[in-house]
Amino acid sequence: MKSFSYVIQDKIGIHARPAGLLVNEVKKYNCEVMMSYNGKRVNCSRLMSVMSLGVKSGGEVTVEISGADEDAAYNGLMDFFKSNL
Repeated sequence: MKSFSYVIQDKIGIHARPAGLLVNEVKKYNCEVMMSYNGKRVNCSRLMSVMSLGVKSGGEVTVEISGADEDAAYNGLMDFFKSNL
């Protein structure tokens, strides 16, 4: 399992558009991606789950990746977060 923490830079937080982009990014990989925020943990392959976290700008999320291609997913998701969130 690999994990990283990231502070959300988007001034609106994780709203519908970036949440949808995140779900699409996660579905590229053959692994499970979980995200935690304020004590709640959800599966990142489900749009409504990601949005239910209510992540605000400046909020720190923890992303956990486990599965067959977790190395590729880790690198891809790190790049995604830096570029989109």
